[in-house]
Amino acid sequence: MLRISKLTDYGTVTLACLAATPDQRLTATEVAERTRLGLPTVSKLLKSFHRAGLLTSTRGSRGGYQLARPASAISAAAIIDAIEGPVAITECSGNHSACDLEVSCSTGNAWQRINGAIRSSLDEISLAQLAGQEVVAAWHPPLAAAVRTTAAPRGPGRF
Repeated sequence: MLRISKLTDYGTVTLACLAATPDQRLTATEVAERTRLGLPTVSKLLKSFHRAGLLTSTRGSRGGYQLARPASAISAAAIIDAIEGPVAITECSGNHSACDLEVSCSTGNAWQRINGAIRSSLDEISLAQLAGQEVVAAWHPPLAAAVRTTAAPRGPGRF
């Protein structure tokens, strides 16, 4: 099963909280209170997002964290990259492959295409869409559409 980590899920919630008030700086404590996540988790996420260039931070009594760019300009891929590193569903799909079978493997190219398609999809979804601030376009995969149009109609009780 392909699944993002709980930390990345919490990271998306954290960024969505900051996206809700883009002109305001929030402290780690404020983000933790608003998201109901633990302060240590929120602090860790904020630091990771700051290092990745997704957030700015200001010290002092009026300090806090703020999105470094509009939520519409932060992709789901950038969020995942900041927490988990680049998306790579197989060893050979990553930038620095260390697979001993890569030279003789007949499936590597297909997995790399799949990884590229997943990456492209993640690049197309913004934080604004994840946060519900913008509508996500309906997704109609070409293969599923082709299967639907060529499949014979089924009557009741037929599989």
